Amino acid sequence: MTLIVHHLGVSQSERVVWLCEELGLDYELKKYSRSPYLAPPEFKTLHPLGAAPVIEDGHVRLAESGACVEYIAQTHGEGRFIIAPGHKDYADYLYWFHFANATFQSALIRDLAVKAIGGASNSTGNNGNMIRRFSEKFAAMLKLLDDRLAAAPWLAGEEFSAADIMLVCCLTTMRCFNPYDLGGYENILSYLARVSARDGYRRAMRKGDPELDISLLTGAASHPWSPNRSTS
Repeated sequence: MTLIVHHLGVSQSERVVWLCEELGLDYELKKYSRSPYLAPPEFKTLHPLGAAPVIEDGHVRLAESGACVEYIAQTHGEGRFIIAPGHKDYADYLYWFHFANATFQSALIRDLAVKAIGGASNSTGNNGNMIRRFSEKFAAMLKLLDDRLAAAPWLAGEEFSAADIMLVCCLTTMRCFNPYDLGGYENILSYLARVSARDGYRRAMRKGDPELDISLLTGAASHPWSPNRSTS
């Protein structure tokens, strides 16, 4: 039975496509375009929330990018890119794997919502204070990440892992929607250069999001995306 990956363009579901390419899997990629910003209505036939990604593997239908990454790595990849208990880097792997969605991506989404509701230019009153607090916390998160990448080439240590697959889109594709600059975070930029040199990542982006320019995604400056214009 062929593994099917339902991928929404310019979204976190690139994680699943990337993992499949790193593993060299034979899989079927079904791509969906945003309509105009959200998933198209047909995605709700796959998942009640219309959430991407969704994978199908025989009788299994699974959503949530982290769950999909773990499932594929364990059931199709013989545990490759998963760091197991007992390994010296297990705790780091576990932390950064979950940091991606639980802390980093959720902060990006909250920040985007605050800006949309309060107006990014509103620098006074409660909205302005909230925007400043989010900005300060986000800068602290970037420093934490930059410091980690000063100590190790990959998030879990010396080995590329699923923790990297989970986090990278927060530094690249998510900036299409909530722009932020990585200037001054040299260790993060060096990390993204290592990512962009990986054949698996390049294949995944060509197949899943050919309209996105990897050199722009992994650079210091943000390049906002719209459904009517590519970043390339």
